[in-house]
Amino acid sequence: MGANDECGIFGILGTPEAARHTYYGLHALQHRGQESSGIVTSTYDEARERPVMPIHKDFGLVLDVFDQERLFSQKLLGDSGIGHNRYSTSGASESRTNVQPFLVHDRKGNLALSHNGNLSNARELRRSFSEQGTLFQTTSDSELILHLIAQSRRERRVDQIIDALTQVEGAFSLVLLTDDHLVAVRDPNGFRPLALGRLASESSGSAKQNGHAEGPAWCVASETCAFDMIGAEYVRDVEPGEILVIDRETAARGDASAFESYQVPGRHGVSQCVFEYVYFSRPDSKIFGEMVDKVRRQIGRQLALEAPVPEVEDGQKEPIVIPVPDSANTATLGYANACQKQGQRCHFEIGLIRNHYVGRTFIAPGQDQREMKVRGKFNTVEGLLRDRPVVVVDDSIVRGTTASYLVDMLRDSGAASVHFRITSPPVVSPCFYGMDFPSEEELLANQFDSIAEMGDHLGVDSLAYLSVEGLMKAVRTANKQNDLGYCNACFTGDYPVPVEADQVKEEFEWQ
Repeated sequence: MGANDECGIFGILGTPEAARHTYYGLHALQHRGQESSGIVTSTYDEARERPVMPIHKDFGLVLDVFDQERLFSQKLLGDSGIGHNRYSTSGASESRTNVQPFLVHDRKGNLALSHNGNLSNARELRRSFSEQGTLFQTTSDSELILHLIAQSRRERRVDQIIDALTQVEGAFSLVLLTDDHLVAVRDPNGFRPLALGRLASESSGSAKQNGHAEGPAWCVASETCAFDMIGAEYVRDVEPGEILVIDRETAARGDASAFESYQVPGRHGVSQCVFEYVYFSRPDSKIFGEMVDKVRRQIGRQLALEAPVPEVEDGQKEPIVIPVPDSANTATLGYANACQKQGQRCHFEIGLIRNHYVGRTFIAPGQDQREMKVRGKFNTVEGLLRDRPVVVVDDSIVRGTTASYLVDMLRDSGAASVHFRITSPPVVSPCFYGMDFPSEEELLANQFDSIAEMGDHLGVDSLAYLSVEGLMKAVRTANKQNDLGYCNACFTGDYPVPVEADQVKEEFEWQ
């Protein structure tokens, strides 16, 4: 635990309820970013006789930022829109200018952008722009994409976007909104997930008001759970390197194969983020072509093969296996079931209860902030734990602070012994592709020479991690239809796209 979720993006075209659907989509993606939220829509201003893009964004959760009905009935009008949930590091989070979506107006009209990921050549691009006298409104690398689009000499807006994206590297799942198009983009490596969905036509569909035959609405989202929220169906993933262009006329036909699709050439192969399966994505989402729940259960089974529950002597109580909620829940089910099938005595229980309503203001001055944050987030079921060997399954250990406090809580609740089983390998390297990990020196795995020493530091009776080979085997076993590559740089230090590791974090926030 300790890695932070990154951004969630959503876009839709072809419905007069674009803002409301975007709102619900962002609500489903709240786990990917809790710092701020924003929505921009596209409509036509009859009085000014031109297309406009109203926008509303602020710090806070989706439910807090969009808490007034008039935002949807009077302001965020139009048949298309995009939204963004943001997570950032603490310093960058204080700047309101960094809240997305970003909106600009130039000679080609209005343009809005939402970005999930991080550009690995951001410093180089920023230096180049600065030498040209370009002024920046934010400290976000996402703004660089807008500058590249604005400076493109190509005529069509779509061609400007394509031109810009051939000049950036790293992780970028994007949704862009023009006056006429919804554009979905995934970087050639395919680091972050992005999917296309279809929403059945509504009786008052925007196609009528735009003079076209009534048809379905089309949406894109970081995870398919956003489609479930609005009743849309998953169609397919946006492919690595694909620029998918959705316009109103083509959208009304109802055939996804009719959309314009372009390919950004890649130089480093495909490397989808395996940590999306381990931790970030919701278990009810389909990413990279497979359900997260299915993959996590297989990861748990593989962990049971490599590090089953400890043996207990005759007369001792049977060990219980408990997850650290919520991301480890389904992997723990796979782990416990596999251990039982292998003949190990154990059974699955819910021994930790998570409080989902702890906000940033929970900590009061003068308290031990780290410990109180853990106690405010988790509580133990004491009667279940007393006098039993407890096997705790978690998705990862990053700094180790939370794990240490959980061990103390479990022992205070009377656990006879505490054993940790981790469904990923030790985190040894920071991420530069859109996830917020601590620096290399802060990572627990880099502070000790062995896993046994790490276990002693945490105060557990035993500690075991899933191997890198086991993780990759489990993912490929569960997701056989996707034979593309995965990025596991946070576990191996093998970065698929070159990064300026010593400077990127200093100058740019993480999107």
